[in-house]
Amino acid sequence: MPEPTQSPSNPHPAADDSVRSPLVTELGTTTIAENVVAKLTGIAAREVPGVFGMGNAARRAFDTLTDRIPGSQTNVSGGVSVEKGEKQTAIDLTIVVEYGTSIVEVAEAIRRNVIRAVEQGTGLQVVEVNIDVTDVHLPEDDEEQPAKDAPELN
Repeated sequence: MPEPTQSPSNPHPAADDSVRSPLVTELGTTTIAENVVAKLTGIAAREVPGVFGMGNAARRAFDTLTDRIPGSQTNVSGGVSVEKGEKQTAIDLTIVVEYGTSIVEVAEAIRRNVIRAVEQGTGLQVVEVNIDVTDVHLPEDDEEQPAKDAPELN
């Protein structure tokens, strides 16, 4: 197959060659499922100091319940949304940060960690990592307060 030629009227090679990828080779194509990217992203984001949790309040409540079930698996991709093409991916994250941390620094660290993990793990080029900080976890949130309307279990 001849290489696309570059000319003054066409300074760039064919659009398909603008993004090189180890996933598309002469010997075949490798495809990566979106859930693979989401899991790698979730793990990488949770490794960053200052990240308390991921997902909205409903997602975190559901994860808390499932964590209590013996033998259940932790959902590492909660709070992660992925748009993926053949060679590139864009990622959206919803997180809760710990009180006292710099949201800007946490977001920058998440982007670095996610880009490294996804690009090294999949070969996809990460074109953007959007982070939505929905809450700040306060230390007093950990203190168990008796529920006023909770029924007593005997």
